[in-house]
Amino acid sequence: MLKKLLLLLHLFLSPSLLFADTVDLFIMGGQSNMQGWRSDAADYPQSGINLDVDIPFYWEAVDYASSKGEWSSLEPQAGHFAKGHFGPEVMFSRQLKLSGLNPAIFKYSFGSSNLRDVWKAPDKGGLYDKMIVQLKRAIDLLEFQGHKVNIRAFVWIQGESDADTDKLAKAYYYNLLNMLNHLRRNIVKDPSLPVLLGVDEQHPRIAIRPAVVAAQKKIAAEDTNINFISMRGLEKSDVTHLTAKGVIAHGERLYNSYLKLTYLPPKLEALWQEK
Repeated sequence: MLKKLLLLLHLFLSPSLLFADTVDLFIMGGQSNMQGWRSDAADYPQSGINLDVDIPFYWEAVDYASSKGEWSSLEPQAGHFAKGHFGPEVMFSRQLKLSGLNPAIFKYSFGSSNLRDVWKAPDKGGLYDKMIVQLKRAIDLLEFQGHKVNIRAFVWIQGESDADTDKLAKAYYYNLLNMLNHLRRNIVKDPSLPVLLGVDEQHPRIAIRPAVVAAQKKIAAEDTNINFISMRGLEKSDVTHLTAKGVIAHGERLYNSYLKLTYLPPKLEALWQEK
Protein backbone atom coordinates (compact mmCIF):
# COMPACT_ATOMS: atom_id res chain seq x y z
CA MET A 1 0.00 0.00 0.00
CA LEU A 2 2.76 2.42 0.93
CA LYS A 3 4.54 1.66 -2.35
CA LYS A 4 1.41 2.54 -4.35
CA LEU A 5 0.91 5.77 -2.41
CA LEU A 6 4.50 6.81 -3.04
CA LEU A 7 4.17 6.07 -6.74
CA LEU A 8 0.92 8.06 -6.90
CA LEU A 9 2.61 11.01 -5.19
CA HIS A 10 5.46 10.72 -7.70
CA LEU A 11 3.01 10.98 -10.58
CA PHE A 12 1.39 14.12 -9.19
CA LEU A 13 4.76 15.79 -8.66
CA SER A 14 6.42 14.69 -11.91
CA PRO A 15 6.15 16.49 -15.22
CA SER A 16 3.61 14.97 -17.59
CA LEU A 17 5.12 12.77 -20.31
CA LEU A 18 3.26 11.33 -23.26
CA PHE A 19 4.33 7.70 -23.47
CA ALA A 20 3.03 5.07 -25.85
CA ASP A 21 0.70 2.44 -24.39
CA THR A 22 3.42 -0.15 -24.92
CA VAL A 23 6.96 0.83 -23.97
CA ASP A 24 9.96 -0.98 -25.47
CA LEU A 25 12.50 -0.83 -22.66
CA PHE A 26 16.23 -1.01 -23.34
CA ILE A 27 18.56 -1.48 -20.38
CA MET A 28 21.98 0.12 -20.84
CA GLY A 29 24.86 -0.25 -18.40
CA GLY A 30 28.62 -0.03 -18.06
CA GLN A 31 31.43 2.37 -17.36
CA SER A 32 32.65 5.68 -18.78
CA ASN A 33 31.99 5.17 -22.49
CA MET A 34 28.42 4.21 -21.68
CA GLN A 35 28.20 7.33 -19.56
CA GLY A 36 29.68 9.54 -22.30
CA TRP A 37 32.44 10.93 -20.09
CA ARG A 38 34.12 13.05 -22.80
CA SER A 39 31.16 13.53 -25.11
CA ASP A 40 30.45 17.27 -25.04
CA ALA A 41 26.74 18.10 -25.33
CA ALA A 42 27.73 21.24 -27.22
CA ASP A 43 27.88 18.72 -30.06
CA TYR A 44 24.60 17.03 -29.16
CA PRO A 45 23.22 15.71 -32.47
CA GLN A 46 20.53 17.99 -33.86
CA SER A 47 19.27 15.74 -36.63
CA GLY A 48 16.29 13.94 -35.14
CA ILE A 49 16.26 15.98 -31.93
CA ASN A 50 12.50 16.40 -32.31
CA LEU A 51 12.18 12.70 -31.43
CA ASP A 52 13.73 13.12 -27.99
CA VAL A 53 10.60 14.43 -26.26
CA ASP A 54 8.84 11.12 -27.00
CA ILE A 55 11.68 8.89 -25.75
CA PRO A 56 11.43 8.30 -21.97
CA PHE A 57 14.81 8.35 -20.24
CA TYR A 58 15.75 7.19 -16.73
CA TRP A 59 19.45 7.45 -15.89
CA GLU A 60 22.00 7.39 -13.13
CA ALA A 61 25.71 8.14 -13.31
CA VAL A 62 26.66 6.73 -9.91
CA ASP A 63 28.08 9.26 -7.43
CA TYR A 64 27.75 11.98 -10.03
CA ALA A 65 24.28 12.89 -11.29
CA SER A 66 20.96 11.29 -12.18
CA SER A 67 17.36 11.82 -13.30
CA LYS A 68 16.54 11.70 -9.57
CA GLY A 69 14.59 8.47 -9.70
CA GLU A 70 12.17 9.79 -12.29
CA TRP A 71 11.48 9.35 -15.97
CA SER A 72 12.33 12.39 -18.08
CA SER A 73 12.79 12.64 -21.83
CA LEU A 74 15.96 11.90 -23.76
CA GLU A 75 18.44 14.72 -23.19
CA PRO A 76 22.06 15.53 -22.30
CA GLN A 77 23.04 14.59 -18.76
CA ALA A 78 24.44 17.08 -16.29
CA GLY A 79 28.17 17.34 -15.80
CA HIS A 80 31.61 17.29 -17.42
CA PHE A 81 30.84 20.18 -19.81
CA ALA A 82 28.86 23.40 -19.63
CA LYS A 83 26.01 21.88 -21.65
CA GLY A 84 26.43 18.42 -20.16
CA HIS A 85 27.39 15.17 -21.85
CA PHE A 86 25.62 12.25 -23.56
CA GLY A 87 26.20 8.60 -24.40
CA PRO A 88 25.36 6.14 -27.18
CA GLU A 89 21.74 6.02 -26.04
CA VAL A 90 20.91 9.10 -28.14
CA MET A 91 21.49 7.77 -31.65
CA PHE A 92 20.59 4.24 -30.57
CA SER A 93 17.12 5.23 -29.32
CA ARG A 94 16.40 7.68 -32.13
CA GLN A 95 17.05 4.98 -34.70
CA LEU A 96 14.82 2.60 -32.73
CA LYS A 97 12.08 5.23 -32.72
CA LEU A 98 12.38 5.79 -36.46
CA SER A 99 12.15 2.04 -37.06
CA GLY A 100 8.73 1.91 -35.43
CA LEU A 101 9.51 0.96 -31.83
CA ASN A 102 8.52 3.06 -28.82
CA PRO A 103 11.85 2.98 -26.95
CA ALA A 104 12.45 3.93 -23.35
CA ILE A 105 16.04 4.01 -22.14
CA PHE A 106 17.17 2.97 -18.67
CA LYS A 107 20.87 3.80 -18.29
CA TYR A 108 23.08 3.03 -15.28
CA SER A 109 26.80 3.75 -15.42
CA PHE A 110 29.89 4.24 -13.30
CA GLY A 111 33.31 5.18 -14.68
CA SER A 112 36.42 3.09 -13.94
CA SER A 113 34.36 0.26 -12.49
CA ASN A 114 35.41 -3.36 -12.72
CA LEU A 115 32.96 -6.22 -12.75
CA ARG A 116 34.36 -8.35 -9.94
CA ASP A 117 34.91 -5.78 -7.17
CA VAL A 118 32.54 -2.91 -8.01
CA TRP A 119 29.55 -4.33 -9.86
CA LYS A 120 30.03 -7.66 -8.04
CA ALA A 121 28.11 -10.90 -8.41
CA PRO A 122 24.31 -10.80 -7.99
CA ASP A 123 23.10 -10.58 -4.39
CA LYS A 124 26.53 -9.44 -3.13
CA GLY A 125 25.59 -5.82 -2.49
CA GLY A 126 27.50 -4.35 -5.42
CA LEU A 127 26.61 -1.97 -8.19
CA TYR A 128 24.73 -4.64 -10.12
CA ASP A 129 22.28 -5.06 -7.24
CA LYS A 130 21.85 -1.30 -6.99
CA MET A 131 21.17 -1.10 -10.72
CA ILE A 132 18.47 -3.76 -10.39
CA VAL A 133 16.79 -1.80 -7.58
CA GLN A 134 16.63 1.27 -9.83
CA LEU A 135 15.49 -0.80 -12.81
CA LYS A 136 12.58 -2.23 -10.84
CA ARG A 137 11.60 1.23 -9.69
CA ALA A 138 11.72 2.53 -13.26
CA ILE A 139 9.52 -0.32 -14.50
CA ASP A 140 7.09 0.16 -11.61
CA LEU A 141 6.67 3.81 -12.52
CA LEU A 142 5.86 2.99 -16.14
CA GLU A 143 3.44 0.23 -15.22
CA PHE A 144 1.71 2.39 -12.61
CA GLN A 145 1.09 4.91 -15.37
CA GLY A 146 -0.75 2.18 -17.26
CA HIS A 147 1.92 1.17 -19.74
CA LYS A 148 2.84 -2.32 -20.75
CA VAL A 149 6.62 -2.73 -20.57
CA ASN A 150 8.43 -4.97 -23.04
CA ILE A 151 12.09 -5.38 -22.14
CA ARG A 152 13.79 -5.63 -25.52
CA ALA A 153 17.54 -5.83 -24.84
CA PHE A 154 20.46 -5.26 -22.51
CA VAL A 155 23.42 -3.20 -23.74
CA TRP A 156 26.68 -3.56 -21.75
CA ILE A 157 29.70 -1.34 -22.53
CA GLN A 158 32.40 -2.17 -19.98
CA GLY A 159 35.59 -4.13 -19.38
CA GLU A 160 38.62 -1.84 -19.48
CA SER A 161 38.88 -1.83 -15.68
CA ASP A 162 38.86 -5.63 -15.64
CA ALA A 163 42.09 -5.53 -17.64
CA ASP A 164 43.91 -3.89 -14.72
CA THR A 165 45.31 -7.22 -13.52
CA ASP A 166 45.77 -10.72 -14.87
CA LYS A 167 43.47 -12.08 -12.17
CA LEU A 168 40.62 -9.75 -13.06
CA ALA A 169 41.01 -10.38 -16.78
CA LYS A 170 41.06 -14.15 -16.33
CA ALA A 171 37.84 -14.08 -14.27
CA TYR A 172 36.00 -11.70 -16.59
CA TYR A 173 34.33 -14.37 -18.73
CA TYR A 174 32.72 -16.11 -15.75
CA ASN A 175 31.83 -12.85 -13.97
CA LEU A 176 30.14 -11.40 -17.04
CA LEU A 177 28.34 -14.61 -17.92
CA ASN A 178 27.07 -14.92 -14.34
CA MET A 179 25.68 -11.38 -14.44
CA LEU A 180 24.01 -11.87 -17.82
CA ASN A 181 22.44 -15.16 -16.77
CA HIS A 182 21.05 -13.62 -13.59
CA LEU A 183 19.62 -10.61 -15.39
CA ARG A 184 18.00 -12.71 -18.08
CA ARG A 185 16.64 -15.51 -15.92
CA ASN A 186 15.90 -13.89 -12.57
CA ILE A 187 15.09 -10.28 -13.43
CA VAL A 188 13.79 -10.11 -17.00
CA LYS A 189 12.70 -13.77 -16.95
CA ASP A 190 13.68 -14.20 -20.58
CA PRO A 191 16.73 -16.50 -21.07
CA SER A 192 16.96 -15.41 -24.71
CA LEU A 193 16.90 -11.66 -24.05
CA PRO A 194 19.05 -9.96 -26.72
CA VAL A 195 22.35 -8.65 -25.36
CA LEU A 196 24.84 -6.28 -26.97
CA LEU A 197 28.40 -6.27 -25.61
CA GLY A 198 31.24 -3.82 -26.20
CA VAL A 199 34.60 -2.72 -24.82
CA ASP A 200 37.38 -0.46 -26.11
CA GLU A 201 39.63 -3.02 -27.81
CA GLN A 202 42.36 -0.41 -28.28
CA HIS A 203 42.62 0.66 -24.65
CA PRO A 204 46.26 0.26 -23.46
CA ARG A 205 45.29 -2.18 -20.70
CA ILE A 206 43.14 -4.23 -23.06
CA ALA A 207 46.05 -4.44 -25.47
CA ILE A 208 48.11 -6.00 -22.66
CA ARG A 209 45.28 -8.26 -21.46
CA PRO A 210 43.07 -9.09 -24.43
CA ALA A 211 41.33 -11.81 -22.39
CA VAL A 212 38.55 -9.29 -21.67
CA VAL A 213 37.76 -8.83 -25.37
CA ALA A 214 38.13 -12.57 -25.91
CA ALA A 215 35.61 -13.17 -23.11
CA GLN A 216 32.97 -10.93 -24.67
CA LYS A 217 33.52 -12.51 -28.09
CA LYS A 218 33.33 -16.01 -26.61
CA ILE A 219 30.05 -15.25 -24.86
CA ALA A 220 28.65 -13.86 -28.11
CA ALA A 221 29.84 -16.89 -30.08
CA GLU A 222 28.14 -19.23 -27.61
CA ASP A 223 24.73 -17.53 -27.73
CA THR A 224 22.86 -16.58 -30.91
CA ASN A 225 21.05 -13.79 -29.02
CA ILE A 226 24.24 -12.00 -27.98
CA ASN A 227 26.38 -9.78 -30.21
CA PHE A 228 29.82 -8.27 -29.70
CA ILE A 229 30.13 -4.78 -31.20
CA SER A 230 33.57 -3.50 -32.06
CA MET A 231 34.58 0.00 -30.98
CA ARG A 232 37.58 0.15 -33.30
CA GLY A 233 37.87 3.32 -35.35
CA LEU A 234 35.55 5.43 -33.17
CA GLU A 235 36.94 8.91 -32.56
CA LYS A 236 38.50 9.40 -29.12
CA SER A 237 39.23 12.32 -26.88
CA ASP A 238 42.02 10.45 -25.06
CA VAL A 239 43.29 6.88 -24.76
CA THR A 240 39.83 5.49 -24.02
CA HIS A 241 37.02 8.05 -23.94
CA LEU A 242 35.02 8.72 -27.08
CA THR A 243 34.32 12.20 -28.37
CA ALA A 244 30.77 13.26 -29.20
CA LYS A 245 31.40 12.17 -32.78
CA GLY A 246 32.62 8.79 -31.56
CA VAL A 247 29.63 8.36 -29.25
CA ILE A 248 27.21 9.16 -32.07
CA ALA A 249 28.83 6.57 -34.32
CA HIS A 250 28.83 4.07 -31.46
CA GLY A 251 25.08 4.48 -30.97
CA GLU A 252 24.54 3.80 -34.65
CA ARG A 253 26.66 0.65 -34.45
CA LEU A 254 24.62 -0.59 -31.51
CA TYR A 255 21.38 -0.02 -33.38
CA ASN A 256 22.61 -1.81 -36.50
CA SER A 257 23.82 -4.73 -34.40
CA TYR A 258 20.50 -5.00 -32.58
CA LEU A 259 18.65 -4.89 -35.88
CA LYS A 260 20.72 -7.70 -37.36
CA LEU A 261 20.54 -9.74 -34.18
CA THR A 262 16.88 -9.92 -33.39
CA TYR A 263 14.47 -7.54 -34.87
CA LEU A 264 12.60 -6.51 -38.02
CA PRO A 265 11.15 -3.03 -37.36
CA PRO A 266 7.36 -2.71 -37.70
CA LYS A 267 7.68 -0.36 -40.68
CA LEU A 268 9.93 -2.80 -42.51
CA GLU A 269 7.79 -5.75 -41.42
CA ALA A 270 4.69 -4.11 -42.88
CA LEU A 271 6.47 -3.59 -46.19
CA TRP A 272 7.61 -7.21 -46.16
CA GLN A 273 4.08 -8.50 -45.53
CA GLU A 274 2.75 -6.46 -48.45
CA LYS A 275 5.02 -8.34 -50.87
